[in-house]
Amino acid sequence: MGELRKPLLLLALLAVALVVGVELGAAALTGGGDASGALRDRAGQLGVELGDVGAVSEPSGRGIGHLALIDVVALWTTGLFCLSLVLPDRMQGRVQGVATLVFSIVLLLVSLVLLIVAFVELTVMVSLFLAPPFGTLAYLAVWGFFPVGDAAVLLGLVLLLKLVWVGLLLAAQPRFLRNKGLVALALTTLLCTVALQFLHGLVPVILVSILDDLGAVVFAVVALIWALVLLIGSIPAIVKAIRTTATTSGRTVR
Repeated sequence: MGELRKPLLLLALLAVALVVGVELGAAALTGGGDASGALRDRAGQLGVELGDVGAVSEPSGRGIGHLALIDVVALWTTGLFCLSLVLPDRMQGRVQGVATLVFSIVLLLVSLVLLIVAFVELTVMVSLFLAPPFGTLAYLAVWGFFPVGDAAVLLGLVLLLKLVWVGLLLAAQPRFLRNKGLVALALTTLLCTVALQFLHGLVPVILVSILDDLGAVVFAVVALIWALVLLIGSIPAIVKAIRTTATTSGRTVR
């Protein structure tokens, strides 16, 4: 199958790091546009007259940002592959086991907190939207004018970078296809990205924030599952490292 092509693996690490960076910066890159005129138009359709509503901004949404919870696992996995380039085999097993254990616990806690936040926000959204006219107007003022176009551009860029990441990994070492966990992770993150694009285009713009938040809830749950997979997978590596250390110490004493 050929040797590992190190430059391509490092480029794959860069690609997935850019993915996470774009997703984490999504809140700053989307939203913020003026939606006060659109709010007045919607209020007129509901038969409510509004005066000066002041500044009403488009929301940035949570869906793209919560994708980073999944893609940070891809970044971590690719980073471990790169770490094997500089660490000897003995030390590599010990470091990976302990580091993955710590990483999985942190990811588990962060995903749980963000899941609760997204779920509470989703509940508030739905409750306000279903309480016309003033509850609906309150929903519109905060979440009713999602920047679908900006989000589509970001998701297109993210999807492209993920495909580049997958392509570079396979070019670096075709045997990565035999790694079922890596293949499952790649399929998960690609499907989640496409699913969010689909959700953004499924309903009228005033409802997109609800589906975007629903996507964020799902992504947090998926991240929790992957955190548990990493946590369970790190235990055998730690046990093996402990046994190896104990065996080496015993031989040294003798």
